[in-house]
Amino acid sequence: MKSIKNEKLIKRNGRIGQWTSLGALIILGIGMYISFQRPELFGYSVAALLIGFTLTQVGMYMGNRWGRSPRPDERIDTGLKGLPGDNTIYHYVTPASHFLAGPSGLWVLLPYQQRGNISFQKNRWRNSGGGFFQGYMRIFGQEGIGRPELEAENEIQALNKFFLKHMEESEIPEIKPIIIFTNDDVEIDAGDSPIPAMKLKQVKDFLRQRAKNPTLTSEKIKRILETFREE
Repeated sequence: MKSIKNEKLIKRNGRIGQWTSLGALIILGIGMYISFQRPELFGYSVAALLIGFTLTQVGMYMGNRWGRSPRPDERIDTGLKGLPGDNTIYHYVTPASHFLAGPSGLWVLLPYQQRGNISFQKNRWRNSGGGFFQGYMRIFGQEGIGRPELEAENEIQALNKFFLKHMEESEIPEIKPIIIFTNDDVEIDAGDSPIPAMKLKQVKDFLRQRAKNPTLTSEKIKRILETFREE
């Protein structure tokens, strides 16, 4: 498997995450100082704490994706190591953050690092279980899972729009999403999720099974990859 990534973007956003987290700590410290030393400035204290908390969330988001190793791209590359060389994965190079092209098809990979019990219920993904500590971590130590189906739809639309610049609509193969949980400490109940969801260690076998009935010829894969070189 070939892996192509935007190292410049990764390095830049990693630095932004570090500075954002540092700024958050400074502002939170100022807020705490005001609340204890200058109680008459309570409004400023609250404002500083709110801003600091917001920057903490931004810094955590940036750090998880760009700064803290192993990053999502590194985890995916490790998990998919051993796939044949006719598979190519792009990290932060295409309109989708993580895009795989190979005999099994075209795939948008959506990595999530949440731990605990993940389930799909009533058309929503939910993260539950684990007691008080896990509940605390879900609020302050990890991001919410959000709406993966909306993220997948947006990335697929962006890719289709990109491919339309280089080929006829009828030539564009179907692009499918996979939700990947990269944390080993997770249990998944995908229920009737319209999107395949699995642990990272299961993805390689999933793709190998799909490749037994190839949906893309080597010529079609080559044409898809050439569109990224034409930009």
